[in-house]
Amino acid sequence: MAVDTHELKERLMASDHEYRELSTRHHELDERLHELSSRHFLTEPEQVEESQIKKQKLRLKDRMEDIARRYQVA
Repeated sequence: MAVDTHELKERLMASDHEYRELSTRHHELDERLHELSSRHFLTEPEQVEESQIKKQKLRLKDRMEDIARRYQVA
């Protein structure tokens, strides 16, 4: 039986400490990325930071999806 993605995320936010921490960190990085993208010009260090943030967000999202898959199978 397939679980609704939104419902699964809500359940994981409430019950899985690691998932909640990953989601919080992902959100924080997303906010910083929006700050950087709203600027007309990025310095070289800001460009590096932007690139690093995007990579971090992808790693966090991958880990969150791994956790969600584990719950869907169980």
